[in-house]
Amino acid sequence: MPKQHILITGATGLIGKPLTQALLNKGYQVSHLSRSEGSNAQVKTFIWNVDQGQIDEHCIDGVDTIIHLAGAGIADERWTEKRKELLLNSRTQSIRLIYKLLQNKPHQVKNIISASATGYYSNRGDELLTESSKPLHDFLGTCCIEWEKAVDEGLELGLNITKFRTGVVLSTKGGALPPLSLPVKFGLGAAIGNGRQYIPWIHWQDAVDMYLQAVEDQLPPDVYNMVAPIPVTNKQLTQAVARQLHKPLWAPNVPAFILKMLMGEMSMVVLGSTRVSAEKVQDAGFKFKFENITDALSDIYG
Repeated sequence: MPKQHILITGATGLIGKPLTQALLNKGYQVSHLSRSEGSNAQVKTFIWNVDQGQIDEHCIDGVDTIIHLAGAGIADERWTEKRKELLLNSRTQSIRLIYKLLQNKPHQVKNIISASATGYYSNRGDELLTESSKPLHDFLGTCCIEWEKAVDEGLELGLNITKFRTGVVLSTKGGALPPLSLPVKFGLGAAIGNGRQYIPWIHWQDAVDMYLQAVEDQLPPDVYNMVAPIPVTNKQLTQAVARQLHKPLWAPNVPAFILKMLMGEMSMVVLGSTRVSAEKVQDAGFKFKFENITDALSDIYG
């Protein structure tokens, strides 16, 4: 039985790079859909431009599964109205461009596996959030609602849909961990706001493994929280990083008002509390390699 052919969007990101390598190692054929030429000789890159509605129609030739990771970085720039529009469109218009192609060209695509985010629930204090919890209708929540709605349009095309509401992916290669750990390395680490806000985190390897299980039909198509089973607060995460790097934590917490001044509405990304359950994906048979923050950081910095 020949291995599936997988097409990945947003493949140069924090999950996309190691996921591509993991799929290649398992003998899958992998293609990328990107705005520019790729550098991996084992992967064919097809070019698209979502803003201009352009896509290389050959990108779906022979493809069985599409993994949709594309989307502008939520915390990369201040949220102006223009930036918000880009954050939303880069997620929704991209998948719609693919669906339009699938409608107009014969293909063998059966599965769509898409990222979403725990931003769906947004700032909820200590409430334990499951996949059936209602979303919050602030910008983060609305962005995720629209993103998932666009992905679900594939149901009308008879596709199997899996969505992963991804938490904070921990890796030294990017994402939230390097900026969090930098002040700690200089002995200036501090919790943010009151430090009691929950951070829904996941080790990058568990995130990659969850995608692999979805590709290999070991997870039924559904929506899953992509977070570790033992959530931590901002203070606990900062303390765990400090322990791992053998640095003291003496600085006072960074006041919330300073972050609101510096970051505006985007400060919710670090000040919001989102306590997310991993029970559903565990019940579906997924086994985490890194359930607690100490083991995860020990491996990452190991």
